[in-house]
Order: sequence, then C-alpha cells, then structure tokens
Amino acid sequence: MRDKQRTRSRRRAALAALAGIAVGAFAFGVALGDGTPPRPSAASRLSAGELAGQRIVLGFEGTKAPRAVRRMIRAGQIAGVVLFAGNLPSRAAGRRLIRELQAIPRPSGLRDPLLMMTDQEGGLVKRIDGAPSASAGTMGARGAAYSRRQGRRTAVNLGNLGVNVDLAPVLDVARPGGTIAATERGFGSTASRVAATAVPFAEGLQSGGVAATGKHFPGFGAARLNTDDAVQRIGLPKRTLRAVDEAPYRRFVAADGELVMLSTAIYPAFSPRPAAFSREIATGELRGRLGFEGVSITDALNAVAARAYGSTAEVALAAARAGNDLLLYADPAEAAKAHRTLVRALRKGSISRSSFEQATTRVLRLRHRLGRSRQG
Repeated sequence: MRDKQRTRSRRRAALAALAGIAVGAFAFGVALGDGTPPRPSAASRLSAGELAGQRIVLGFEGTKAPRAVRRMIRAGQIAGVVLFAGNLPSRAAGRRLIRELQAIPRPSGLRDPLLMMTDQEGGLVKRIDGAPSASAGTMGARGAAYSRRQGRRTAVNLGNLGVNVDLAPVLDVARPGGTIAATERGFGSTASRVAATAVPFAEGLQSGGVAATGKHFPGFGAARLNTDDAVQRIGLPKRTLRAVDEAPYRRFVAADGELVMLSTAIYPAFSPRPAAFSREIATGELRGRLGFEGVSITDALNAVAARAYGSTAEVALAAARAGNDLLLYADPAEAAKAHRTLVRALRKGSISRSSFEQATTRVLRLRHRLGRSRQG
C-alpha cells in the first residue's frame, strides 16, 4: 500500500511539473484517437455539445442501438453505454452489439473507445454468464486472494465481450437488516472486511484491463430498500459515515480504483439532497476528504429516488453542479433531455465551462487508458 501511495505522489508531482499548474487541471488532456499521445487541455477545444456529451452514459433496450443513440454517438454526445441483460442475451449478440457501437465514427478528439459498462457483481447481480462465479458475500468470506482471482477472471470474461467498465465492486458495509446484506451484495458486515476483500476484486479487474467502480458512496449498507424502488434516508451521524462507511472507499482510492458511483440515497448528516446531488458529498467528501482523482458517476438517474428530487432538467443540473463527472441514464430519451439541459447551462454560464472541462478531461483520460490497455 505504501508503494502505491508513493506511486500516486510521484504521479501528482509529474503532472504538476508537466502542466505547471495544480493537480486536477488538464495535464493529461485527451487522446487524439489514432494512437498519438494525449495533448494538454484538449477539452478546451471541444464544442458545448461535445463537452456536455462527455457527462452522459445511457442505456437502451435490445441488441440493436436505436437510431437516436447512434446519432448521439456520432455527434460525440455521449461518453458511454450501460449494458443490461436484455442487451446481452448471448455472448455473440453482446460482442456484436459492442463492436457495432465502437465502430460508429466520432468527432476528432473523441475517438478513444466508448465506455462500455455493465453490472457484473456476482451472485444475484450479473448481466452475463461466467465470472465472477461467487457472490460478493462468498468472496468476502473466502478472503483477498480468492476475491482477486475472481476479479481477474471477471476481467477476462468482460474483456472478451468488449466491456471495459464493471460497475462493481459494492463497497457498502452490509449492515444486518439492510438490502445489501439481504441480497449478499456486500463483501462483509465490517469496514475492514469489505476493504480487505472488495478492493482486491477491483485490483483483479483492473489488472485485466477492465475499470472497477466502487459503489455506492458514501455508503449504502444501512438502507432498507433499493433506491430504484423507494426514497431512502440513511440517518447515521457524520462521524459514523466517515469512520465506517467511507473507510472501504479510502482503501479503494489508495489502490487507484478508476471510478466511484454516488448513491441517490439521502444522508441528512451531510445534506438534505441525495448524495449524487450534494456538492458536500460528491466533491467535498469524495474528492476533498478522500482525495479521489478518478471518474465519478451517479447511480441511475431514472430511479425512484432520483425522480423524487425533480424533473429531468433539475436532476441533471443538480448532479452536474454537485461535481459528478458522469450522469447515468437507463432511458435514451431522458439522456437526450439531460444533454440538452447541460448544453444550455454551459452556454448560459450557469455551470462554468472550466468545470465541464475538468470532468471531460477525467472521462477522456479514462477512455484513453482503457483503449491503450486493450491494445496492449
């Protein structure tokens, strides 16, 4: 762990020296899409539609992308696609769909691979057959080495399809009586157990070229129901959330986990808003307190808990202003509305262009790394 922390420190120093500015600006830039190295500050050359598009991930039904989705990809108006079981009825169908999506021509500067995401946690939550062959609960019980092997095998399984982001592992501390414990989606009932076994799963994924996603920040283990189905308020005090529920994320960040997903539950100790819409959580806790430098993504914004907050436009603006890099939609029509909302906000200046450029730089840096990983 100390070696990884030293590596992160050297990386920060190199970035600052290269760009002459603070870490978190645009030192890496984005790739040109033709194998050439990334250029500094390339996000500044993107149009409003392209910048807004790099904040959007969408899903759709079936094994053929709707015409509207293809148009959005061609225009650089989405960063990636989330795939569900209905998109992956067989390995051949899934591989064909992903290949077709990646082959759609995109604007210059946006030609690195699209993010192809799915929920391949293991146990009850799997979108395709194959690894992991165990639930998170089983992996947690069997230990770090077993979890790491499962992560590596999952990377092979997903990578062979063309999936480059796994929306896993769940880093929630599975409290008794909560939905995470009831569905065996958690690696353990203590922060130390989760950190010791879920993070190795993530490391196994990333060693195989598939980005891992820690979820659901700042911790969803106390929730009784899924936010897909109901608004959830987690009334734990701030000190408990920080000492217990955020602890596995601290280990994940130290291990260079690529993405973190923000919960849509409400944490009154921090904010009256859902976590994904709270700047205190999405920026203050995740980036300021834990030092996360990767890509942040919301939980599904078509869920009941998100819809209860407001309209599509209100939700999109709240999520972007809170500091999320990616906004996740299962409905392409909702994603298109959100994109139009973000373009208007950018053009009017109600959300600064610099914040869009920072988010876009992180997203495109991830896309570039994943593209190089698959080439290697």
